[in-house]
Amino acid sequence: MNRVVSLLLTGLVAGAVVLGTATPAFAHNVLVSSDPKDGSQLESGPAAITLVFDQAVNAGEKFNTVTVTGPEGTRWEAEGEPTVKNNTVVFPIRPLGPAAEYTIGYRVLSADGHPVTGSLKFTLTKAGDGTPAPTPAAEPTAPTDSDAVPIWVWIAAAVVLLGGGVFLALRGGAKEGDRR
Repeated sequence: MNRVVSLLLTGLVAGAVVLGTATPAFAHNVLVSSDPKDGSQLESGPAAITLVFDQAVNAGEKFNTVTVTGPEGTRWEAEGEPTVKNNTVVFPIRPLGPAAEYTIGYRVLSADGHPVTGSLKFTLTKAGDGTPAPTPAAEPTAPTDSDAVPIWVWIAAAVVLLGGGVFLALRGGAKEGDRR
């Protein structure tokens, strides 16, 4: 009986080690480059925002959004859908206005179904002649993925419960002295 318990515990530990070290399989899409680059200084405003990710991005209406916020909270994004080619998303924007710092906020839907969000900043050093976009109507906010429990927590809980169940089943059986 000790040999069976030893083999089961060894199997459980080996399974936990294998599952616990396989975290790259659970990695999400990340931004690898952008145009304009984060922190860049530009003499003229870009015609578009280009974001390149390490994995493919889903194309489709309302999957991918960008906001360009200028001084005093003014918005500069253009209307229309972005162009998506595999892992690259291009968002057209309006001509920029005052020389100031601008913040790009983005949300894209990765091909694996997970949203990817982030922000970048750049500074326009010479004023442009653009006018801000009209103020958008408030939309309800969607729940974020940040409240989700990581998969490794569920795997660890399953391993502990399974191991505990096996231990109790083997230990709770009749002892040799109790047999008739």
